[in-house]
Amino acid sequence: MGGTRTRVVLVHGSRLASSQWLPQVPLLEPAVDVVLVDLPGHGVRAGEEFTLERCVEVVQDAVAAEPGPTVVVGHSLGGYVALAHAARHAASLAGLVLAGCTAEPVGPGAAVYRGVAALTERIGPARMTRFNDRLLRRVYPSEMIEPVIAGGYYFAPTPAAWREVMTHCRASMLHDVACPVLFLNGRFDQFRLGVRTFLRACPHARVQVLSGASHVANLDQPEAFARAVLDFVRMDLRR
Repeated sequence: MGGTRTRVVLVHGSRLASSQWLPQVPLLEPAVDVVLVDLPGHGVRAGEEFTLERCVEVVQDAVAAEPGPTVVVGHSLGGYVALAHAARHAASLAGLVLAGCTAEPVGPGAAVYRGVAALTERIGPARMTRFNDRLLRRVYPSEMIEPVIAGGYYFAPTPAAWREVMTHCRASMLHDVACPVLFLNGRFDQFRLGVRTFLRACPHARVQVLSGASHVANLDQPEAFARAVLDFVRMDLRR
């Protein structure tokens, strides 16, 4: 890759927007060029309908915007989007990091996804906002979490988003992905329980587990998460 700086495209999870990644930005920017994207129905694209096809287009637009090696990092919903993007545009990637999404959204495991969507619809956006605000402010330091909260919550696309994931996303989509791949999960994340299935689909992938982190590992362990991404860029991409 010579002296060209690697670009890292960060794809956020469900109900949040690209502001989810603000704790990582200052940690990553000295070494890589950071690109934040909002998925349809979220952030600056709040008015767009969520479809997996459109999500793949959004990520590919970010990947193709500048020349040079590009790594896509997706978390949770964004991880499944990154998976779908890689299945379609593997040749455009220097690397792929899937965080909090190594669980097949089928069979008994799909209950988790249905539950998230059903709970969001039943409680409603106003109560969900109050709940999220209280939870996030209780768990994380204000200097870190307030910018994330300020980016807003996006509940409306959640049911459609998880229906798309359950319908279309499978570990087998990694079969033809030849670039380096990292499965990055929090130790207490239930979404990592299917990692063996994902490894069978992508045997060359590396697995890393962040101690002290649950599903939202980038918020639970922001420095460790950023360090894992940078180590992936520095080592795995140069093998």
